[in-house]
Amino acid sequence: MDNFRNKFRNRRYIAHVSILGTTQLHKRNPFTIACWSMAFPGFGHLLLNKYLRGYALILWEMFINQKIHLNLAIIHTFNGQFQAARDVLDPRFMSLYIPVYLFAIYDSYRTAVDLNKIYLLAQREKGRFNEFSIGALEINYLDKRSPWIAVIWSMGIPSLGQLYLHRIVLATFILTSTLLIIWHSNLILALHDLILGDIATSTSVLDKQWLLYFPSYYFFTIYDAFTNTVENNKLFNEIQKKYMQDHYQPAGHLITIGEQ
Repeated sequence: MDNFRNKFRNRRYIAHVSILGTTQLHKRNPFTIACWSMAFPGFGHLLLNKYLRGYALILWEMFINQKIHLNLAIIHTFNGQFQAARDVLDPRFMSLYIPVYLFAIYDSYRTAVDLNKIYLLAQREKGRFNEFSIGALEINYLDKRSPWIAVIWSMGIPSLGQLYLHRIVLATFILTSTLLIIWHSNLILALHDLILGDIATSTSVLDKQWLLYFPSYYFFTIYDAFTNTVENNKLFNEIQKKYMQDHYQPAGHLITIGEQ
């Protein structure tokens, strides 16, 4: 949000509502953020609403993973085929993977700590922000939503939980990535053969290098949809509370329990 163009001109804002989504500050556990970055570089940054950095790290992870065949090596290692794991790895790109992977963990942890401090400052300032945004293509507004409905939609197809929360850009990115993973891994075809009882064919058609991306994506979208719905509801309650205090509670009058 551009402070010099916004009429309120606060130093910090707790949230920003636009036609493409709602971005907000709230307290996060830095260790949880770091663990998601360990699971898949970029996920920790998406949880922090650092979208551009998160997208860049996710695309880099998929690019470099495909180059070195890391997922295949992981599968061979789990099966105890250590020589096959060594053979499948491409050493030409291995040295490029580790620094970026460690940076994603470090940077997401550091950013989470910093944003927690900024959140406390923004909460004290109580800076006003736009709660309703309408444009030629979309309408977005603060409202209460059910976290479990967001979970159910995310379990159906990754990205629907984010779309339920009106996070348009993130939902588009996740849906595009999910379709790419499903297409290259032949997951739907494998499920079709599995339903028909042809387990051997179901296993043979799977591309394991691409398939190993899917669990991380699937469970991340569920977690992200649930936690962001909870925080969205907290933000809505806080805004409603402040509105009631400003417009319906006389200055200097405190309502006590039992007062008529």
